[in-house]
Amino acid sequence: MQLEHKFSRLGGDVTVTDGTAISGYASLFGAADQGGDVVEKGAYAASLARLSAAGGRIKMLWQHDPAEPIGVWDEVREDARGLWVKGRILTDVARGREAAALIGAGAIDGLSIGYRTVRARKDDGGRRSLLELELWEVSLVTFPMLPEARVAAKGDAPEERLMRDLAQAFEGARRILSDDRARHK
Repeated sequence: MQLEHKFSRLGGDVTVTDGTAISGYASLFGAADQGGDVVEKGAYAASLARLSAAGGRIKMLWQHDPAEPIGVWDEVREDARGLWVKGRILTDVARGREAAALIGAGAIDGLSIGYRTVRARKDDGGRRSLLELELWEVSLVTFPMLPEARVAAKGDAPEERLMRDLAQAFEGARRILSDDRARHK
């Protein structure tokens, strides 16, 4: 079965300190996403308990790519509000350095969960209530699933802001890679 994804924006729900420490909510209970799905309180409990009993951890990935781990989640737990995560972006990993630079430049502004639906129900309006999820990973992502999660400066068209942010991010990443290559010669 294919993994599904949900998104949270950095800022109010997620914070990054010192460029590498990240904490906040990767998922909020009771909030409908663009597809109309609502994660219910307790949806992650069984998955997190199974993982803990097996000594496993939720993976921190770059853009949901299983070949691109960029850090570790030191704590993943449910509370009354949602799924709270705390971890570290590993700057010893090239993609981790890039992620930290992109977050610092404002080009990356979200977290997204990768999960498999175990149990759900639909209401009369077709909205899906997600009752039990098997959580696999929490990724740093570029594009939000929720349109309202996008940030634009006052007076800027979203496309102009996105182009400017991407240009700044690519320049920052280019400088980091150039400096890294120069150090390893």
